[in-house]
Amino acid sequence: MLSRKNNVLFIEDVSAVYLAERFGTPLYVTSKRKLEENLKAYKKAFPGCKLLYAVKANNNLAIMKIIANHGFGADVFSAGELYMALLSGFKAEDVLFNGNSKSDEEIEMGIDAGVKFSVDSLDELATINRIAKEKGKSVEIAFRVNPDIDPKTHPKIATGLRESKFGIQIEEAKKAYEIASRMDSVDVKGIHFHIGSQILETSPFVEALKKIGKLAVEIEKLGIALEFIDMGGGLGIDYEGKGAPTPFDLANAVLPVFEEIKKNLSSKVTLWLEPGRSIVGNTTVLLTRVNAVKKGFKNFVAVDAGFNTLIRPAMYGSYHRVVVANKEGEEEVYTIVGPICESGDILARDRKLPKVEKGDIIVILDAGAYGFSMSSQYNGRPRCAEVLVDGEKAAIVRERETFGDLIAKQRIPEWLWTS
Repeated sequence: MLSRKNNVLFIEDVSAVYLAERFGTPLYVTSKRKLEENLKAYKKAFPGCKLLYAVKANNNLAIMKIIANHGFGADVFSAGELYMALLSGFKAEDVLFNGNSKSDEEIEMGIDAGVKFSVDSLDELATINRIAKEKGKSVEIAFRVNPDIDPKTHPKIATGLRESKFGIQIEEAKKAYEIASRMDSVDVKGIHFHIGSQILETSPFVEALKKIGKLAVEIEKLGIALEFIDMGGGLGIDYEGKGAPTPFDLANAVLPVFEEIKKNLSSKVTLWLEPGRSIVGNTTVLLTRVNAVKKGFKNFVAVDAGFNTLIRPAMYGSYHRVVVANKEGEEEVYTIVGPICESGDILARDRKLPKVEKGDIIVILDAGAYGFSMSSQYNGRPRCAEVLVDGEKAAIVRERETFGDLIAKQRIPEWLWTS
């Protein structure tokens, strides 16, 4: 995906400097080649399994279209994500509607579309059953079960701990399945769990899957024929250059466990996964231009992207590698900061880079997951553009916002003009 030619960074066969000049900065740039490489790796590592892309990681329609074309389903967390998933080509029967707080309107939209639901509570179960009954439909569901597993990741992205807001406690799950089995308009098909994000060990997945496997045996005793066990996503990527488990590493760890689980079940169950970050994270870089270099307590490099563009460093203390697109070497230590009116607007601390000057292009690596999808218009800054690169081709896949987009949905009541 990335290479150097005459000291200039190239994304596939296109110069990062050229992209910055042509499309402006900040700018997210995605490699189609790397994306497809990641998709093929998952399909090869998990033959016979169902793969759902976690739309929350990156909801660009062009990127999702590529993923749908490779036969993936979609894991969605809102009506908006469902709308975008269907628009970009995912089949409704391959969509799982996840989420811990679905509104009645979202549930109705999902039922009308014909997607499956991951049910997070008994309240939600009752609502799905009621709305489906009113429409004369039957809805296929799984329960999201909280297995109480420590995923050994950042606390803000650990979702399988007992204190997490997600899912039904594993001790209460059998009762939930029993209640659902007596309902007229829901059809129980599976078990769903998801223990966290950016997980760099395979052992938590194994531990969780074993616990869910035991639950599956108990659920079958209720007369429920399970069709799938969905182990969610969460596989981490190599942000720091220290290595990370691959889809093949994950498969080698969990597939033997799943085969043992199947031996204890009379149902023919399929393993489902929901990769997001490990599909798109390392496909994309963020290009940002240097506005100023200031020597103070530290050498500050002020760029035109801040936590409004990439919030992960400010929100999670996340590490992203950075390079200079138009220079190589290591001469000085710099801290890369954005233009936002917050002291926490720091993208990278104490990085050794070539001598940085105004106008240089800083490249933030591995920005494809939870980058644009978590961006905002804070400080009145329109959101940036996105570009897809395929060999020597480069195309806009999301236009840069304008000032008009900042106020497009705002209204000043008439009576304010006359008061």
